[in-house]
Amino acid sequence: MGRCENVTLTNMCMIRRGDQVLVQQRTDPVWPGICFPGGHVEKNEPVALSVIREVREETGLTIKKPRLCGIKEFYLEKGGGRYLVFLFLADAFTGELRSSSEGEVFWIPRSELESQNLAEDFACMLKVFEQNEISECCWFEADSDWVYI
Repeated sequence: MGRCENVTLTNMCMIRRGDQVLVQQRTDPVWPGICFPGGHVEKNEPVALSVIREVREETGLTIKKPRLCGIKEFYLEKGGGRYLVFLFLADAFTGELRSSSEGEVFWIPRSELESQNLAEDFACMLKVFEQNEISECCWFEADSDWVYI
């Protein structure tokens, strides 16, 4: 069995400001809804630098010292391969908030997040962002559910 596989690397960042979190109303028809900002890791780009770049591109903010808190992973049905989302937390940032073509960004009280029109499966990621004892959520098609590790 080969040890190589196609992998798509992405990132996402929960940015906190007191009791509020920064969210994005995504316009992408493939994965629409409310989630945190993030995007793809470019070829030869360090993962931590990719989340700083993506957040800046999508929000106008430059996050400081993002902390890796876990990952989300699933397998792609079409074309095979694995999809990894590196999940980060950030409490410090500079810049002026602005939306982008990726979607409108705005602050929301964390207590109101679950009542929003969330992107599909985004709720499963919140446990990884917020519970130190959970470092990964994985989709196993055989069980048809998210598994937390």
